[in-house]
Amino acid sequence: MEKLTKQEEAAMQAIWKAGKGFVKISGIPCGSDPPYTTLASTIKNLEKKGFVEAKKIGNVYEYSPSIGEDEYAKKFMNSFVKDYFENSYKDLVTFFAKDKKISPDDLKEIIRMIEGK
Repeated sequence: MEKLTKQEEAAMQAIWKAGKGFVKISGIPCGSDPPYTTLASTIKNLEKKGFVEAKKIGNVYEYSPSIGEDEYAKKFMNSFVKDYFENSYKDLVTFFAKDKKISPDDLKEIIRMIEGK
């Protein structure tokens, strides 16, 4: 899966939230809405990458996500762990534990989830 730029990811967040929409999507989580031409280019890139589908309605296109947010997150995390932690989720958790970003209670909860309790 091709990695999204920050701008592409912000556009996808808006599309996932709306379910579908036109290039003039408001509520993109990047401070302020980008110019129309910038957003149009970003969405065209998302279409080329296979993240959105376009449906022509009159003289405009309506865009909808081709991939769900959860599916993207899963693929992104798998790729991230592969690239930065040699495909080891243990190394990922160890990294956060050493950096004190995850507490012992959090680890216990994770263990309970893994054990199915």
